[in-house]
Amino acid sequence: MPTDTTATALKAELKRLGETLPEVGRVRLHRAISWLKRAEQEAGDHDARFIFLWIAFNAAYAQEFGFEQLERDLLRAFLAKLVKADGANTLHQVLFKEFTGPVRLLIDNKFVFDPFWRALRDHDSSQEWGERFNRDKRAALRAVVARETVKVLEVVFDRLYVLRNQLIHGGATWNSKINRRQVTDGANLLHSLMPAIIALMLAHPEMDFGGIAYPVIDTSM
Repeated sequence: MPTDTTATALKAELKRLGETLPEVGRVRLHRAISWLKRAEQEAGDHDARFIFLWIAFNAAYAQEFGFEQLERDLLRAFLAKLVKADGANTLHQVLFKEFTGPVRLLIDNKFVFDPFWRALRDHDSSQEWGERFNRDKRAALRAVVARETVKVLEVVFDRLYVLRNQLIHGGATWNSKINRRQVTDGANLLHSLMPAIIALMLAHPEMDFGGIAYPVIDTSM
């Protein structure tokens, strides 16, 4: 795997690999790296940094768009495939390094827990969401200790997906002082994970992630 995981270094590695990568893989990685590079320019704007990083993530894993559950299933399958190929446990090391910071804070944050918002919309006062929230937190902590990387990633990306929806669907104010911590934590965590994910994909061109939703079309024809 590349040791330098800045967008510039990853782009150079992609260029070096050239035709040894399948075309679909080259397109995925070219797009993902371009958005990672754009995110690197937004050190002071965490909303923009998170959005650009999420686009980079989408470019890396997305196949086709349909119902929300289908997209989440694709995401989880993508994460499982990456972890299986990750012989050096790079992703686990990222999670462990970030555990006392953004990982733990996201797991502990009810505002990026989807059942909390569902209970609020449904006027559900049963506190069932709170019981599930506490169960999920305990399960995530056990998974970190047990090095169950896929499980931890699933929990983390479930939280990040809620944050993504809040921002993309206009459920938050740009640069708002309210709930600022979750945006900062989400952006920091994605900025640690995305270079590692791209580096893994570069190092394992044999991994097949299926077709891309929007292939390159030659408009000159």
